[in-house]
Amino acid sequence: MIKDMVLETSRLVIKPYRASDLLEAFQLMQDKELFTYLPMDVMSLDDYTDVFNWLIGCYEISHTENWFKYSFVITDKETGSHIGWCGFGSLDFNHNVTEIFYLIGKHHWGCGYATEAIEGLMKYCFDELGLEKLSAVVKPDNIASKRIIEKLGFHYEFTVADLPEEFDFYNGELFYSIRSISDGA
Repeated sequence: MIKDMVLETSRLVIKPYRASDLLEAFQLMQDKELFTYLPMDVMSLDDYTDVFNWLIGCYEISHTENWFKYSFVITDKETGSHIGWCGFGSLDFNHNVTEIFYLIGKHHWGCGYATEAIEGLMKYCFDELGLEKLSAVVKPDNIASKRIIEKLGFHYEFTVADLPEEFDFYNGELFYSIRSISDGA
């Protein structure tokens, strides 16, 4: 089950959130600069607690459902501290697409953690869950994220356009995807 997943890479542990992770996760999310390319902003503790509890509740939804979204804490093996989060789930504007996503705290940028975490999560999605395709969306000026997903083998497909107003944030984003090696592509 997703709620019992634990992934280890050479430097990281990726696992579902637990109630005890709330305050450290909240503190990470207080840096406004982290939200430059995200459709959210810094929240109060009460608002973040609601989102956090929702994220934990999502672990009860099967990845075979029409809609799912999982977010996991990324922890530095050496220090035990939260350095970010990553996840996968239904793309907000197209539930038939499974996207992979991540955020790394600013103090850990440039260390290769995002690449390492997403590579581990991709392996889990393809090898353990049997997913055939993953996608990623990125703002054109988010050069670091573009570099990461391209390095991981994602291929540009198109620029997102003509979405309704409720999904306007995503208009103009670059849409990338990668297929499982076992999928033959």
